[in-house]
Amino acid sequence: MTITATAAPSASDAATDLANRRLSIAFLNWAHAIDHFVILIYPTVVIALQAVYGDSYSTLIYLATASFVAFGLFSLPAGWLGDHWRNMMTLFYFGVGASLIAASLSPTLSVLAFALFALGLFAAIYHPVGTAMIVEAATQRGRTLAFNGVCGNLGVSLAAGITAALTALFSWRGAFAVPGVICIITGFAYLWFAPKENRHAAARSKLPDVPMSTALAVAIFALFLLVAVSAGLVFNTISVALPKIVDERISGISLIEVGGLTTAVFLCGAVAQLTVGRLVERFPPHILFAILAIMQFSGVVWSAYASGTTLLFALAFTMAAIYGQITVNDLIIARYSADAWRARVYAVRYFVTFMISGVAVSMIAFLHARGGFGLVLGVTAVVALGFLVGAIAIAILANGVEKTRAEQLQPAE
Repeated sequence: MTITATAAPSASDAATDLANRRLSIAFLNWAHAIDHFVILIYPTVVIALQAVYGDSYSTLIYLATASFVAFGLFSLPAGWLGDHWRNMMTLFYFGVGASLIAASLSPTLSVLAFALFALGLFAAIYHPVGTAMIVEAATQRGRTLAFNGVCGNLGVSLAAGITAALTALFSWRGAFAVPGVICIITGFAYLWFAPKENRHAAARSKLPDVPMSTALAVAIFALFLLVAVSAGLVFNTISVALPKIVDERISGISLIEVGGLTTAVFLCGAVAQLTVGRLVERFPPHILFAILAIMQFSGVVWSAYASGTTLLFALAFTMAAIYGQITVNDLIIARYSADAWRARVYAVRYFVTFMISGVAVSMIAFLHARGGFGLVLGVTAVVALGFLVGAIAIAILANGVEKTRAEQLQPAE
């Protein structure tokens, strides 16, 4: 009789696995930057389109509605597919690239709106699929998710500045075409270099890190829906309107300067996310979530009344809170959801968050035409108050769950 022993993983196997994880995370981080960059090209391009087509900002910004609606709408099917087929990230790179090139070639505003819709459709893949893959590949979730969030924030931060520069160099069409070519090239690199085993769903745990009763899970899920709606409105209203807020409230600056200042404000979110990534290793995520919600509400109210240099500080403070809470939000979901269906949980969250972005674009256009950005930011502050209520309620419930779990884990005397 032959006895076959199962060998323990060798040091070389462990090193290979770690290298594959890092490579996968690198591609996912880059995808996160691309995702946020491309969806915010148009809010800067629209300033140049005003001169080209002679239409008002309120009229032209409506064209982005289809893109942002698709960004949320297709999160649900993307999340379901992501739990079964990991080649979704390949589709992301090529689909986004093709849509950007189509936008650059658009002969009319109607065709441009359709290309923006396609861009939103393919861009919707990243958040439910990529976030779940990041959580699965990470060995240190807090730091990995925080850095991934920074990459997304860099995409947001650089969108206005790089788009303004590309528009100045190559016209608004070049602002779409150059990122489109980069996405296509990245798609081929992903096919060639990304670890093959990370493109397919594997057998994953069906138990969350922290179990809870069904009733409590339903209550927290309902609160997360409230948070998702309010977070989506606040995030997208500030992100989409920021270049124009800077343009209107700081007089006498060029489009390049508008893009540069907008980028500087967004970069404050990157610093916040790195800080939050370390803080979650020292403090409970649900407590940080509540604190960041208070900061976000305070920042929006401050921004509504600020102007000039003070406005930049107010917007920077607001952006730091907005991007800090996104990282903590993802960590809380990861902690209370099972690996096997985490992509679908993220899909629901991002579906709600990004579907509401279409409402945010329409809200900006409607309110700006009637009361300028004072009215836009005032209404956004009311929405941020709803987020604050939901975040505090989640913190209270999660604190009870964690306390019960800690008591259960204590050894009997």
